[in-house]
Amino acid sequence: MYYHHTIQKSIVKVFFSGILFVGIAQLTSAQTTDSLEVPDWALPGSATHEQVPPPADFHRETRTENESIGVFDGQSDVGGALAEGSATYDKSKNKYTVNSAGYNIWYNRDEFRYLWKKMSGDVSLAADVKFPDSTGYGDRKVVLIIRQGLEDDAKEIMVALHGAGLMHMAWRPEQNANLQEMRIEQKGAMRLGVEKDGDAFTAFISMNGEPLFQVGDPVELKFDEPFYVGIGFTSHLPADVDTGIFSDVFLKNTAGAVK
Repeated sequence: MYYHHTIQKSIVKVFFSGILFVGIAQLTSAQTTDSLEVPDWALPGSATHEQVPPPADFHRETRTENESIGVFDGQSDVGGALAEGSATYDKSKNKYTVNSAGYNIWYNRDEFRYLWKKMSGDVSLAADVKFPDSTGYGDRKVVLIIRQGLEDDAKEIMVALHGAGLMHMAWRPEQNANLQEMRIEQKGAMRLGVEKDGDAFTAFISMNGEPLFQVGDPVELKFDEPFYVGIGFTSHLPADVDTGIFSDVFLKNTAGAVK
């Protein structure tokens, strides 16, 4: 009888512990979801909302993982997007899958997942780029990007492909300045390239697998050494993660080598 009573008490304890555990888990989940408060300025443009710049003094800390991934030294959630990003590398295919939320890479600050390598001197960087989900936001971006630092408002220059096909070279001439751009006439390239030759930066594209060719004139921008070189992706949705894929990635510490 005592043994039977003890078993019943144990069952009751386990039963109530299970309820308590589920309740805590549900509360934690709800708190996590509710904590993702998206400021109005971070919402993307739509038929009912006009995209606007962030407040001039708004910044978030960058989260960084100093562990190598493929040819890169580390990876960061530049600008601390509300949802944490991630990336994986498939060595057999030389393919990087980059997952990120983030309001944008634009205006005076950025939010994106960045795989980077610290470098000095001249640089040639190229990669095949694509969006595996065809239903993502039209202004999401895969980028080849060179930055002075990992702060959300760092000086930078990038070649970007948007989800809807638009391409440009864009640069932030000084920290916390708004980005400037050079639009690329073509739409929806298969491969992007960027070259740093001294202080001159040149964009390259390949539309359908032909050799990379230059688009536009070089842009002059001076970086202190060392600087960061790498690939990045943003969903252009402040709290929703999407994916960009970079494959056949080529990175060399010299100019004139993009391929």
